[in-house]
Amino acid sequence: MPAQHEVIANSLTRDILSGRYRPGERLPSERDLATRFDVNRGAVREAVKSLQQLGIVDVQPGGARVASVEEASFEVIGKLLEVHDVPDPDLVTQVLQVIGALFKLAAETAIEQASDDELQNIASHTRRIRDSVRSAAAESHEEDMVARFELIRAVMEVSGNLATRIVSRGLLAQMAKRVGNLVEYYEVVEPDRYTAGMAEFEQALLARNRARLRDSLDAITDLSRETILQAIARAGQPVRREAFAR
Repeated sequence: MPAQHEVIANSLTRDILSGRYRPGERLPSERDLATRFDVNRGAVREAVKSLQQLGIVDVQPGGARVASVEEASFEVIGKLLEVHDVPDPDLVTQVLQVIGALFKLAAETAIEQASDDELQNIASHTRRIRDSVRSAAAESHEEDMVARFELIRAVMEVSGNLATRIVSRGLLAQMAKRVGNLVEYYEVVEPDRYTAGMAEFEQALLARNRARLRDSLDAITDLSRETILQAIARAGQPVRREAFAR
C-alpha cells in the first residue's frame, strides 16, 4: 500500500498535469490539503517535496506555486502519459519521434563500430519480432510488443553513446509501462509490410549499409507509430472497451 505522502503526491500531480491547477497558481495551503486528504501536515509537506523534485511546483515563502511543465524533470513524461485513462496520442507521437530518432542514430553507429557478433545478436531480435508478428493470428500481441522494445534496447547497448542509452532507456521505461496496458487493443498495422521492413533492416544491418538501414527504419518506425496510435484510438472507444472487457 502506498504511503500517505505518495497518495497525496500522485493525486496532486494528476490535478496539476490535467490542468486543475494552472502554472503560476498557488496550491491549497498545507492545512487545506491535510483536511482534504485527512492526513497530518507532515505527509502533505513530504508530498509537496516530491512535486518539487518532479519540477511541477516551486516552493516559495507563503506556499507552493505550480510550475510550467516545460521546466519539469525528465520523469514527468511518464506522469503525463498516465493523466488520462488513455494516453494523449499527441504526446505519444512526440515520445515515439524522439525514440525513433535515437534508435536511428544508435543503429547507424552500430553498423560502424559494433562487432559482427553484436550485429548477429541484434539480427536475432529482428527475427523474433517477425515470428511474433506472424503468430499474432493467435491473438498473442504481447510478445510482439515486448520484442520491439527489446530490439531497441539491444541496438542502444552497442551504440557506444552513453547519452543516447540513458535518454532512450528512460523514455522506453516510461512508454513501455503505459503502452503495455494497451496490449488488448494492439494489432500490428500492415503486418506483411512490417515484417518485410524488419527483414530489410536485418539485411542492411549485417551488410553495414547505411542508406538501406535508414530507409528500412523509416518504414518500420512509421508502422510502429501507426500501430500504437491505432491501439490508443481503440482503447478510447467506450463500445470497444466494453467488448474487450467481456
